[in-house]
Amino acid sequence: MAVPKRKVSKAKGRSRRTHWKLKAASVMECPQCHEPKLPHRICSKCGYYKGRKVMEVKKAE
Repeated sequence: MAVPKRKVSKAKGRSRRTHWKLKAASVMECPQCHEPKLPHRICSKCGYYKGRKVMEVKKAE
């Protein structure tokens, strides 16, 4: 098993972890109802995907 010979400094460890950041989710506008939605997914508000009705959406009462 590989064991470090010396303690890794804070700067070295932190510079290695600079690429661990999270990316914000890309959001696009639904062409039918203009609500925000994730790309390549059915719109949860209107049920459309690529210009055609894919799913029936229940109305909240």
